[in-house]
Amino acid sequence: MPPTPTTPTAGAAPSRRRSGLTLLLLLALCYGVAAAGAVATGDAGSTYAALDRPVWAPPGWLFGPVWTVLYGMIAVAGWLVTRRPGPGRRPALAAWGVQLALNALWTPLFFAAEQYGLAFLDIALLLAAVVATALLSARVDRRAAWLLAPYLLWVGYAAALNLALWLTN
Repeated sequence: MPPTPTTPTAGAAPSRRRSGLTLLLLLALCYGVAAAGAVATGDAGSTYAALDRPVWAPPGWLFGPVWTVLYGMIAVAGWLVTRRPGPGRRPALAAWGVQLALNALWTPLFFAAEQYGLAFLDIALLLAAVVATALLSARVDRRAAWLLAPYLLWVGYAAALNLALWLTN
């Protein structure tokens, strides 16, 4: 017997479609931040190469692949939170939006404006926002928090690098 409109199966397709569209939207948003940062900075690679860097600084070519993976993980983490109903979802998504906005600000501050001190302030706030996002997301879906763990580690490392670059340049 075919499913009727009142059966759970009948409502699954629109919900699945909406969920898929939400994931695509979050991916587009995250990779849009990456693209905007790339446009705003021009030739970040040569700027980075010209800086007096500590010995523990990564090679410039590493940033693109790392951020490509991280932005995908950030989007999926946000998506997992959107899929769970409950009172914790809204604060987790608000924190997710704040961290993404702070993330978007850092690249133009550091590379385009060459404001290393302001960029450090931004990345310190970003680090706090990622911690808050992970903690709030853990209350909704632990997988989302785990997906944010590599991002948290990378932003912590990047904050230390930003500080070192600010102090030596």
